Amino acid sequence: MGDCNHHCNHESEDDVTVVFHKVDRGGDDNDDDDDSGDNERQATEWIHLQSNCRVSCDDDEEDAREETRGSEHSPEGKASLCPPAFCVRPASREENAREGQEKPKRCPGLGLFYAFLSTVFFSIITLLVKTIEGVHAIEISAIRCFFQMLFTMPLLIYHKTGFLGPRDKRIYLVLRGFIGSNAMILLFYAVQQMPLADATVIMFSNPVFTSLLAWIFLKERCTIWDCVFTVFTITGVILIARPPFIFGQHLRGIEGDYTNHIKGSIAAFAGAIGAAFTFVVLRKIGKSVHYYLSVWYYAVIGFIECIITVSILGEWKIPFCGRDRWMLMLIAVLGIAGQTFLTKALQIEKAGPVALMRTIDVVLAFTFQFIFFNRAPTLWSLGGALCVVASTSGVALRKWCSSSRKS
Repeated sequence: MGDCNHHCNHESEDDVTVVFHKVDRGGDDNDDDDDSGDNERQATEWIHLQSNCRVSCDDDEEDAREETRGSEHSPEGKASLCPPAFCVRPASREENAREGQEKPKRCPGLGLFYAFLSTVFFSIITLLVKTIEGVHAIEISAIRCFFQMLFTMPLLIYHKTGFLGPRDKRIYLVLRGFIGSNAMILLFYAVQQMPLADATVIMFSNPVFTSLLAWIFLKERCTIWDCVFTVFTITGVILIARPPFIFGQHLRGIEGDYTNHIKGSIAAFAGAIGAAFTFVVLRKIGKSVHYYLSVWYYAVIGFIECIITVSILGEWKIPFCGRDRWMLMLIAVLGIAGQTFLTKALQIEKAGPVALMRTIDVVLAFTFQFIFFNRAPTLWSLGGALCVVASTSGVALRKWCSSSRKS
């Protein structure tokens, strides 16, 4: 190999340019353009050393052409002549800006706190529905949907989502609105016909049915544990409803007429199935539709459906002045707040911990029932609640563990 000449040019106090010239002499090939008659190949490498000890590239076109030409004629091909000590990857402006900025620290329990707030708001809604007298459950649902429309409309205009949504998703949005509003009506009706805690527990069984419906319609995986949890859930519902062909005619702890208790149990169970169908439709829609658009369909379709149903049944009544009217407005506001906090919780935290936090809804229902209505739960209700809560918690824990393994 030939010899190496090192030339150093000082551009400034902080910058130093080092040039490595590699000269190869060989006599095997002849070159007419060579004046000395000897075949010489030069490879030049430029290294610009700055005070921050990083390698920067010279943007000068002449130096770039010389470097390219030299590397093409070099026997080593494109091998770099840069010493290993100087081979430092150049840092981009984005990386330097990222290093200068501190990463924001997120509160680890913020998602669970949002889930807790949504649970409290939903529990207060059922309590308010129970305390309102003389107003049908469908009319309460209509009033809630009306105020929900008023609050959602400015949000749609602000986010520029439109009022119809994507053309290929409109059928799913209509289904979400129709099934979701029916689930809400059935829950309110069940709360008016049976003890608050019993209606809440039966309605809370929807996560178990969501897994089964997702297996049927979305082809999601269904394990033996899902079947076990379903059996436990149905057992809990039976213990709460206490049908006469199993428990006999003389029952304790029934609120009002036993016929109303059965009607409330059937309505709560149907509402749980409806809520499970709603979750399946929302999974089908995915993130392609803005959340507020989904709430908008829920409110509009629910309002139209409730108005038609109340008019047919002839149950439309003007709420009493004062407390009842304010409570109806509060139901609508808390409904929007509960849905918003639940969505934020699912955006920050995994679905498993959020579902486990929702089990507090059952505890709050028993607490509100004892404090505001002076009604202690029976052993049958406690046993049924234990079965339902164990089933839903098992579903949440299983999904949480599976998602943790995948991540």
